[in-house]
Amino acid sequence: MKITNLAVLCAAAVFALCSCSDSIEVSVTDNVINPDYIGNGVEWDPYDEALSWGSEITEEDWQTIFERLDFMQPQYVRCMINSPFSYYDPETGKYDRERNAEYLLKLLGYCQDNGIMVVYGEYNPPKWSMKDSMEWVRMSVSHLNWLVMEKGFDCIRHFIIFNEPDGNWASTNGDYKLWEKMAELFVSEMQKYEGLTDKVSLAGPDAVLNYRNPASEFGTEGWVANAAADLDGHIGLYDIHAYPGQHYVRSGKFAEDMQKIRALVPEGKQIIFGEAGYKYHNPEDAALQAEYDRRVEGHPFTKGSDCNMLVYDYFYALDMPLFLMEVMNNGFSGAAAWMLDDAMHSNGDSGETEDIKIWGMWNILGSEVFNDPSQEEIRPWYYTWSMMCKYFPAGTDILEMTGNLPEGIHCTAGKTEQGNYTAAFVNLTDQDSDIRLALPDDAGKGYYLYTFRDSQNGPELEGPVPATVRNGKIAVELPAQSFAIVTRL
Repeated sequence: MKITNLAVLCAAAVFALCSCSDSIEVSVTDNVINPDYIGNGVEWDPYDEALSWGSEITEEDWQTIFERLDFMQPQYVRCMINSPFSYYDPETGKYDRERNAEYLLKLLGYCQDNGIMVVYGEYNPPKWSMKDSMEWVRMSVSHLNWLVMEKGFDCIRHFIIFNEPDGNWASTNGDYKLWEKMAELFVSEMQKYEGLTDKVSLAGPDAVLNYRNPASEFGTEGWVANAAADLDGHIGLYDIHAYPGQHYVRSGKFAEDMQKIRALVPEGKQIIFGEAGYKYHNPEDAALQAEYDRRVEGHPFTKGSDCNMLVYDYFYALDMPLFLMEVMNNGFSGAAAWMLDDAMHSNGDSGETEDIKIWGMWNILGSEVFNDPSQEEIRPWYYTWSMMCKYFPAGTDILEMTGNLPEGIHCTAGKTEQGNYTAAFVNLTDQDSDIRLALPDDAGKGYYLYTFRDSQNGPELEGPVPATVRNGKIAVELPAQSFAIVTRL
């Protein structure tokens, strides 16, 4: 993987994209279609299992992670804990708010120092038998108050009480009424701590898009609609998860379904994707699923129970920013990639290394635990996801774009609170494209271009290159199967 600062990009080829012109005219308007965007980020959990796997996260590891996040500039982090690795000792059943807290405090310290909003929560209660227990509520809220009010981590803005409560893998097993009851109990307990509810509200329902648990009376739309009807006074931020297939996203169906969900969110509230990634179970993605299955067979540290073996591939570095473009253009206010680092979870958080969750941008324990230093290397999709985090900062207004883009080329644009524009493009076709980008401001002066493409030397991030302006429009030479971003930030 190379990062290249080029003075001049290679000249664009000539394409027969339309009969009347070799270039594609695209304009960014000042028509706001999605105001006050929260931003894009990552799932970053506090390495609960590292010690169980036989290795600590060293200071050198932390500095590597921090340097990579400095480049990315995530606008929000979703951070979830497993209480048996944290404040609850499963052997004694006792509560200890400082138990195994070192990594969590390190993580939150980075977010606090860098102004990153945190959506924080718990995957499940300490034991499934405690799913409706006030003992759990008291421990959990006490721990939350310790972090926010005593340790000063007011980067935590929203709290999730159950991960994916609609799922048959969750302790709730899709029981909406149980989730609603527990939400009320959590809020009531939070109100006992002075100032806590002024800083932290609930996020929910945390359900999974297009999933329906037979044991649940609702699908995703029902969970969002009922949460809005029953708990809107307590929910500061709506969130769901999405693991769409490649064809589903590229076909536009994902955008249609997002619009239906967005319409259920009360006026004045926002909704994000708390987890975002791809799965390939749909028939249209059969070739990708077959390759996934091939890679899982005989793998030394995953059985493929919950992973994506294609996160290593170049195409994933195009599909993930496309996911974000659809999010931004269709009314959602952010998405966190699942996930930052393979070193965070095994399937079922078993504490074993035989079936880890491979979803990340790297595995920081590749050498120490898995005897494979190559796993610590950055994967291609880190670069494109980072561009979509860094150059669409919190508070950006997402803008309407006009023009006739060919099928397979996608874009989004935004304007920051300071008045700077950014436009991002992804080209999923096998042809280079020559874009002419018109901006509402002073003819593209002071803008820079970044391009991410596959080359003979592997994936390359090229830039920043001063944008070329032709007849008052920015020339964006967009190679086949590539990503580009134009920005003044």
